[in-house]
Amino acid sequence: MAMAERWGMTMGRITMDDRLALAQMLSPAFPVGAYAYSQGLEQAMSDGVVHDAVSLTDWVSQVLRHGSGRMDAIFLACARRGGDLAALDALALAYAPCAERAGEMRDQGAAFAQVLAAIRGEAQPELTYAGGFGRATRGMRLSTAEILGLWLQALCAQLISAAVRFVPLGGAEGQAVLARLAPVIADVAESCAGLGVDELGSATFGADLAAMRHETLEVRIFRT
Repeated sequence: MAMAERWGMTMGRITMDDRLALAQMLSPAFPVGAYAYSQGLEQAMSDGVVHDAVSLTDWVSQVLRHGSGRMDAIFLACARRGGDLAALDALALAYAPCAERAGEMRDQGAAFAQVLAAIRGEAQPELTYAGGFGRATRGMRLSTAEILGLWLQALCAQLISAAVRFVPLGGAEGQAVLARLAPVIADVAESCAGLGVDELGSATFGADLAAMRHETLEVRIFRT
């Protein structure tokens, strides 16, 4: 009995350590520059398409269910399972809807690899952000659905933060939007955890066109 209790405590501690490491990597303080990107949302706000909490909730929800949220979740899940990461990365970049988005995926991935190398004391391959994150979490004793849930929540927080600054929204109103998106985040995380590249596909034409038009937007606050 005592051995079983000690085993349970050890496994609990390992899981807690993994959760703390995951929370650290997804923290806004982790220097990957996420705050500098809006994935075309800045263009949508400039056009007046996203102008309040309701329109922001709808925009981010669609990104999660049908756009970059779902796509990155699948790429991350695939990277966790192993395989040819170079080929997976090439596929991820091929699916990028525009040059800005591809640059974001590469730049954040490079920053993530650099910081992770400093933490772990060993060189890390420079992959797209989702691919590199999936590889980095392979050894974590956490479900892929849990990792995807927190990854997608961080994406939502990034986009909402852009709206809080640009629309503008109040900080509390932004947090209310994030709370309302929790069921969507959970649904997408659970549905994407077991998917592979054959299930890739997106249908967020408004967001993709906004990301393309953002390349010529003046004056810009965000890089995408």
